[in-house]
Amino acid sequence: MRRTFKYRLYPSPAQETAMQTTLDECRWLYNRLLEERKLAWDETDTSPSRYQQVNRIPALKKERPSLDSVHSQVLQNVASRVDLAFAAFFRRVKDGEEPGYPRFRGKGRYDSFCYPGSGFKIDIDGHHVVLSKIGSVKAVIHRPVAGGFKTCCVSRASTGKWYVCFSCEVDAETAGPAPVSAVGLDVGLTAFATMSDGTEIENPRFLRTAEKALAKAQRRHAKEKKGTAARAKKRKVLARVHERIAHRRDNFAHQAAHKLVTRHGTVAVEDLRVKNMVQNHCLAKSIHDAAWALFIALLAYKAENAGRRYIAVNPAYTTQDCSSCGHRQAMPLSERVYRCSQPDCLLVLPRDVNAARNILRLGLQSLAHAA
Repeated sequence: MRRTFKYRLYPSPAQETAMQTTLDECRWLYNRLLEERKLAWDETDTSPSRYQQVNRIPALKKERPSLDSVHSQVLQNVASRVDLAFAAFFRRVKDGEEPGYPRFRGKGRYDSFCYPGSGFKIDIDGHHVVLSKIGSVKAVIHRPVAGGFKTCCVSRASTGKWYVCFSCEVDAETAGPAPVSAVGLDVGLTAFATMSDGTEIENPRFLRTAEKALAKAQRRHAKEKKGTAARAKKRKVLARVHERIAHRRDNFAHQAAHKLVTRHGTVAVEDLRVKNMVQNHCLAKSIHDAAWALFIALLAYKAENAGRRYIAVNPAYTTQDCSSCGHRQAMPLSERVYRCSQPDCLLVLPRDVNAARNILRLGLQSLAHAA
């Protein structure tokens, strides 16, 4: 399985200049390859393949000698990105979605470059990352890298910080004997998640709690004249507020997923289509703030890595069905308590606990059918 290891980089001024130059050269190449595809389609109704564009890079180096300052595989990865952008475009066209033709990248709109297989390593001292054509860059290696290297991606955050992310192939490691307990999980907005045993995970609402600081930073940024150094300085302050919110949200999702995987051998969750749910403009902000998709993705990979069972359940009718007798009844969103109307049942449960129990039941049933 694949795992990623992300570390903060502290480049020297010369190294930072080299990294910024690499981004600029990759941005130029991306725009050039995108232009060639667009012209080829307009003139001949054909589109060059990724391999054809990779083979064009030596000729482009003669046209733009500064491309020689970038590692060859980094340049080849740019061609792969253009190819992936068009593949995603045609997929959206086929699925009837709003296609969104691949865009040219303006200044500051290209913020990462990747070494697909070689040209990088962690120095023997364990405190530097060696990047071809850039040098040995100081890094905080706060946890050891496991497995074999696959790719190395260097990125620049909106705050100006630099990070390196290694993708490695590792063997799954079980976290000891799996607990026999199983739990169903119903995510929500009042509580971030409700378990089938009645336990709730509080919704931290990181964006909501930081709205005053965010609004203050946005007002100060908006008052400055466009293109000035003062506006650029205020933009970085605004970016730091957003970065702090994102880091807190990411840390919360990691910790919540880790606790669930540690305590339970089987975890059943809703197979949500968050992209469709945020079409409701009244709830979109709160749904994005909760970051259910991030949490579920982390839960799935942590369960696989720990040797636990993760089950994604179709959420249809899990709120309307009685978890005791199976009776189905209407449940408006304003109703927070499920009261079964069947005379021989009359179950009374919090709405989310009832849904979590149904999710657990469906998850266990799917396991039984698979066996």
